[in-house]
Amino acid sequence: MSMSIIPESAPFNAEQRAWLNGFLAGWMGAPTNGAPEAAASGDAVSDGVALLPAPDDEAEEFPWHDSSIAIEDRLALAEGKPLKRRLMAAMAQLNCGACGYQCLTYSEAIAAGEEKNLSLCSPGGKETAKALKRLIKETPSTAATTEAPAAKAAPPMGYSRSNPYSAVVKASSNLNGKGSSKQTSHVVIDLGDSGLTYEAGDSLGVYPTNCPELVAEVLDHLGLANDEALSQRLINEFNLRDASDELLELLTQSTPNPDEELAIAALVDSDELDGLDVLDVLRKAPSAKPTADDLVACLTPMAPRLYSIASSLKAHPGEVHLTVGKATTRLRDRVYKGVASTMFADRVTAGGKVRVFVQPSHGFGVPASPASPMIMVGPGTGIAPFRAFLEERQATAASGKNWLFFGDQHETCDFIYRDELAAMQSAGLLTRLSTAFSRDQEEKVYVQDRMREAGGELWAWLEDGASFFVCGDAKRMAADVDRALLDIVARHGAKSTEEVKAYIDSMKATGRYSRDVY
Repeated sequence: MSMSIIPESAPFNAEQRAWLNGFLAGWMGAPTNGAPEAAASGDAVSDGVALLPAPDDEAEEFPWHDSSIAIEDRLALAEGKPLKRRLMAAMAQLNCGACGYQCLTYSEAIAAGEEKNLSLCSPGGKETAKALKRLIKETPSTAATTEAPAAKAAPPMGYSRSNPYSAVVKASSNLNGKGSSKQTSHVVIDLGDSGLTYEAGDSLGVYPTNCPELVAEVLDHLGLANDEALSQRLINEFNLRDASDELLELLTQSTPNPDEELAIAALVDSDELDGLDVLDVLRKAPSAKPTADDLVACLTPMAPRLYSIASSLKAHPGEVHLTVGKATTRLRDRVYKGVASTMFADRVTAGGKVRVFVQPSHGFGVPASPASPMIMVGPGTGIAPFRAFLEERQATAASGKNWLFFGDQHETCDFIYRDELAAMQSAGLLTRLSTAFSRDQEEKVYVQDRMREAGGELWAWLEDGASFFVCGDAKRMAADVDRALLDIVARHGAKSTEEVKAYIDSMKATGRYSRDVY
């Protein structure tokens, strides 16, 4: 049963058609009682099973479309289904848009042969990428290109993922204070004459560039240090974090050393490969010296990173702001750098350029009614969209109450946007601010602890119609916040387990419980 709403003959490229299919599927869906989390992302649901409209007016069930189900169990639920549905079951089921699609449309694009990159699902990470690779391998070679015909690419309509805008960075500053173990960049980007617009809650797609030092090490290892053209291509075009199967195969064929050949062959489908980047893999076969052309043919394209927009366009016309935490990891004798985060922290200064596009949120945004109360939970860089929400409400003179839960490590150096939040409190815009700084006392305290402490008042806000928003880490923080919310509804609402589930499901189905998690 096909889920394509936009005809294959319509004048859109694969990405545009995928986006429109996802948007229209959410717009046409009619959520019913018992909706799981998918409802917050625009999917219709029924009896705890995700549904989406089909051309024959029947609803196709997606029982695996639940982020709380383990990937093995999701794949089991999709056993016997067409390839595109089994691919979907391997996704993280968050519909976060980080891949530039939704879970359904990303899997359909892979199955149709329109999308070759299997590592775009950021929340699913290596686990999802491995499952996708396995499913493709287990399927006859023609299946991934015959389930649906690939459409001819049409010229991009404006700036998009396939046609990003080269924007100028106006400013980039570190929000953390002296003594912090973190570096969080506040980035101001000029949208110039692009015509790009966005709503509070949307994300900005950013195509990062690789660290020149890493590229120099790769080229030096291969004896290609003087190839300036290749250097620029590696900096701008290719993913150097993940080694592809094609690269492993190239190295096994290129090395004259049998031990090196065995070492590379042992990496295929191994857990060890998860912690290695392209340079690591090349160093395992030092005698292999592929040509520049052979190397780039085995690298995957650079994928964009999506960041929650931290500004309201009404408050900052012609600009978009980001809140980006620098990510680095030391393993063995190397420091691995988050490609985009270190680009903003270390390599892009005022006047530099970045390639960007806007990714609509599909449902994560300020309440339609300006009088509706908002409860926002966003520790660390999760505060980004809520800065945008508050600026939006200030710019529109919305009368609804606003409550923010924010947390980080230390109040003295990690309380980002502190002065702005204080000004919002003084102006009456931010009704309540609850903070949790985990390392300022012996026993760690987190935002979910502050929620429970204020459970009675939080329940009163919910009963008054408040919308509840969460932004941040999906596997830990968001899960802990969800448990705290369930506990508060049960305790202060005096509800049974079944009644709590019905209450939360109703919030999700009506858009009052929304998450921007990754």
